[in-house]
Amino acid sequence: MTTAVVATSFGGPESLELVETEVPAPGPGKVAISVLAIGVNPIDLKLYGGQMGNDPGSLPMRLGFEAAGVVTAVGPDANGPEGPVSVGDEVIVFRISGAYAGDVVVPASALVRKPVSLDWPQAAGLMLTGATAVHLLTATDVGEGDTVLIHGASGGVGLMAVQLAGLRGARVIATASEHRHGLLEELGAEPVTYGDGLLGRVQALAPDGIDAALDLIGSDEALETSLALVADRDRIATIANFSAGSAGIKVLGGGPGADPGEEIRAGARVPLARHAGDGSLVVHLGATFPLDEVADAHRLVAAGKANGKVILLP
Repeated sequence: MTTAVVATSFGGPESLELVETEVPAPGPGKVAISVLAIGVNPIDLKLYGGQMGNDPGSLPMRLGFEAAGVVTAVGPDANGPEGPVSVGDEVIVFRISGAYAGDVVVPASALVRKPVSLDWPQAAGLMLTGATAVHLLTATDVGEGDTVLIHGASGGVGLMAVQLAGLRGARVIATASEHRHGLLEELGAEPVTYGDGLLGRVQALAPDGIDAALDLIGSDEALETSLALVADRDRIATIANFSAGSAGIKVLGGGPGADPGEEIRAGARVPLARHAGDGSLVVHLGATFPLDEVADAHRLVAAGKANGKVILLP
């Protein structure tokens, strides 16, 4: 048996409960994991908040897409992206369903090896935001010598996108609240405050133009500024404005009509672990909570005050 979190109804964090559930023996191609840390993401809240549908048949709903832990049992032919999986391996698990638990049984294909230099919370918080950032940068072909504008750069995906764009040799202009400018400067970005006059402030920083834009917040300002600055609409992408496809830009992620980019995101996992392991990519942690305080963790994420990745510890 293990402890898992479920949403028993659609609504807010008060809908979350801890339950005891069986842990089956891993079958062919699967492994059992003792979970040591779990990444919390805004999509987790949206799933039981009703924004992604409210079919009563999906309740009670297991939550969580990413975790990190130790392999405790291995089924036949359990091979991950880096080869055979063995009991005792320290791994990062992504993408799975139901990560909010003390133990999980998952396909071996969902595992990558945890770098020794990463602690458990960092490992658990790496993949969803990192893979999303890779998808955005790949879809807009950001590379050496480009100037990229990132809207909402101080959030989880934004902090990853800033760093990964820099690793690709791009110059990054990043919108954020003023109190987050210091962190963005440390990561190599040139921050600007969003709000009235944003277009002029970006033009002053980049008089030769913007090559690509990533919208991570979904505001009208982000869309309008991107359209005004980027000549090629194929190099504008959003993960937050699912009606923006009508403007000719790329809509990515799990929303209606969006490109999920499953192959790109899956292929990003091993390179992301390598970058995090060698220190060229940093997971910024905001807070950790015991698993039985999951409702408080979700309230912090909903309030937008985490200032980094929120992690659950079983």
